[in-house]
Amino acid sequence: MTTEPATQVTSRGEPITEASALDGSKGESALVVEHLTKHFGERVAFDDVSFEVGYGEVFGFLGPNGAGKTTTVRTLGTLLAPTSGSATVAGIELRPENGSAIRSRISIMPESPGLYLRLTVRENLECFAGLYELDDVRARIERALRAINLEDRAGDQCGSLSKGLRQRVALARALLNDPAVLFLDEPTSGLDPVASREVHGLIASLRERGVTIFLTTHRLEEAERLCHRVAILNTTLRLIGRPDELRDQLFSRSLDVRVRSPLEDPTAVLGGLPGVKGWAHAPSGYTLAVSDPEIAAPQVARALVGAGVDILSIAESRHSLEDVYLELIDEDVEARRR
Repeated sequence: MTTEPATQVTSRGEPITEASALDGSKGESALVVEHLTKHFGERVAFDDVSFEVGYGEVFGFLGPNGAGKTTTVRTLGTLLAPTSGSATVAGIELRPENGSAIRSRISIMPESPGLYLRLTVRENLECFAGLYELDDVRARIERALRAINLEDRAGDQCGSLSKGLRQRVALARALLNDPAVLFLDEPTSGLDPVASREVHGLIASLRERGVTIFLTTHRLEEAERLCHRVAILNTTLRLIGRPDELRDQLFSRSLDVRVRSPLEDPTAVLGGLPGVKGWAHAPSGYTLAVSDPEIAAPQVARALVGAGVDILSIAESRHSLEDVYLELIDEDVEARRR
């Protein structure tokens, strides 16, 4: 008795043909995750996670050690089966029978490059292209080497390269199959500032080419610089949106006012001004809570000038993504589990 292999299907329930797998279900989101959960026995890796990532978007996935970031990547990359929930990856429904189709449409660059150190850069890329069973290998390798600006080191053994250059080779390997979705798991971990900046430049160039990138990172300035949107995970998804949206959601807007000498009666000068909701003393001046800085700033400037005060500066306070992160993440998940 023989059984027919399970039919691979897209998120719309359509059979996956060779053409549709290469096309990647145009018009859909690159990733759709709905109530996804992963447990290891009684331990919860991540719970009830839902989000969408559009094609061509750089999506940052942030969180402390043990928050479930890497496990999420491994689950979406078909390396782990979810406990519950659903997802589509590059337009293909996350099911066991669709694993090979999904893997042909994505690439995962792990934190550790995992290269063969005794092989040259080119030999490593040839090896992995063979594992992918890719056609036109020579042209693919040349394109990947050009993308990472490493054509002149193609004949060097990977063991002779710096960690930063190995990360670039790993990125070239991830680009060999022209992925619809590229997962980058801590791509600058352990790199010095110069090497990190080079990797940032490569990611930015991929973003400009419209590659969908799912970026997990501990470096908040990295996420703020590179990502269209970010999600903050601490086992459950705490917040998601553009960095400026997250700042506005968590923090009230304010003005930093620096003056040469303090006001004798700040309330008489600053109280009751249009757009000003309150004030507090700050080094070299005052911090004003405002509803709209563009409305409040001119009013504050006129009031201070009218009071005979020398203004050194008036500027809107800018909270960083780090401020948002620290506001939401108040404990180290990994430390709590030890």
